[in-house]
Amino acid sequence: MSRFSTSLLQASAIAAVLAIVPVGTSAMAAVDTGTYREMSVFLDVYNRVKAEYVDKVDDKTLVKGAIDGMLAALDPHSAYETGLDYDNLRIQTLGSYGGLGLTVTMQDGAIKVIAPAEDTPGGRAGIKSGDYITHINGKLIFGQTLDEAITQMRGPPGSKVGLTLLRPGRDKPIEVSLVREKIVQKPVKWSVKDGVGIININAFSEHTGEAVTAAIKGIQKQIGHDPLGYIVDLRDNGGGLRDESIAVADNFLSSGEIVSQRGRDKADIEPFYAESYVKGDLAHGAPIIVLTNAGTASASEIVAGALQDHHRALVMGERSFGKGSVQTVIDLGANAALRLTTSRYYTPSGRSVQEGGIEPDIAVPQISDPDYKSRPVFREDDLRRHLINEVKADNAAIEEDTKTDPRFAATPEQLKAKGIEDFQLSYALQTIGRLGAASPRSATAAK
Repeated sequence: MSRFSTSLLQASAIAAVLAIVPVGTSAMAAVDTGTYREMSVFLDVYNRVKAEYVDKVDDKTLVKGAIDGMLAALDPHSAYETGLDYDNLRIQTLGSYGGLGLTVTMQDGAIKVIAPAEDTPGGRAGIKSGDYITHINGKLIFGQTLDEAITQMRGPPGSKVGLTLLRPGRDKPIEVSLVREKIVQKPVKWSVKDGVGIININAFSEHTGEAVTAAIKGIQKQIGHDPLGYIVDLRDNGGGLRDESIAVADNFLSSGEIVSQRGRDKADIEPFYAESYVKGDLAHGAPIIVLTNAGTASASEIVAGALQDHHRALVMGERSFGKGSVQTVIDLGANAALRLTTSRYYTPSGRSVQEGGIEPDIAVPQISDPDYKSRPVFREDDLRRHLINEVKADNAAIEEDTKTDPRFAATPEQLKAKGIEDFQLSYALQTIGRLGAASPRSATAAK
């Protein structure tokens, strides 16, 4: 499996945290006595479970369960990572392994697909965001832990595994047989079509910013001059490292703020800026379209929001996931880490994408997908205990549309007959073609 995790991939800042409070200081004296009372209740329950539970249970199990419960009461993205969870955290940014290329989560005891990675067994098999995995190799997995299900789906490259899927809107289960592969994170792929540079960013892992820089230069070298424009494809990109999202946006901006981070204290605001003195806008002002959908989350939303707010790109597609929080990963040693939500992030204009996500400038449905109307959409505001946006937007009203747009009336079969497998990408290519043809700089570059 590709980027497996117990929740959505996050824009994370890896930090070592030290908090030293000398004994006997006023800070110790000021501890709320209510805290001691609550801890006393906790210890009473802990000791009672330890002494009287029907089966003998060890301290490690009880402590981890207590920590997991405490963090689960906060928000969907804070977690205590040990064992397989810790491995997943490392894989998210650095690793490779044998698997299927699926990002999954646990929802009401069932394994739900967040997103399949491009060009992996799961992606090629047609597995989609929102699918539920009910059986692995014919065995029902309902009631298993997420770790147990992930372990069964991972395995040596070349080995086979069968999955049974339930897809909302489909009457019958879907059976797929897959061959595991070595999943190596390739966060960036690029190509050129019709004079347009297409940059597909699959994850914000280590060196993604550098890979986008290389992609821009590779496109310019292949064409021999600047392209008509660029399409930055962030669809189904669940995020990753915050710093890499900043580096990606910096490739297309000469100056200005990219994102700001705000903690518990309203005065605690940390802005991040484009480093124009280092490289400037490597795309030289060429038109840019950023493609988004409901799987565009976290670090991806930082990039989309920054380019949209600076009027550097048109955002096209569907409203993004809406994860506007930053998790700090604190290494606790012994293959354990605390992933804790420590701040919210805001776009340059001061927007929070929490819950609401990034609204596209041009809404384009993926009508080449036969299931796009019937398949439920899964976003941040569907998660239990998600952070509330301080300025709540009524997205239901925004998304209500009773009129049929004639541009989007074609069926998947009609599009396929025209050679269109990806309608959103095709629409973006046409739009860039019009924008690029009207741009004075493109005519100059073509000489």
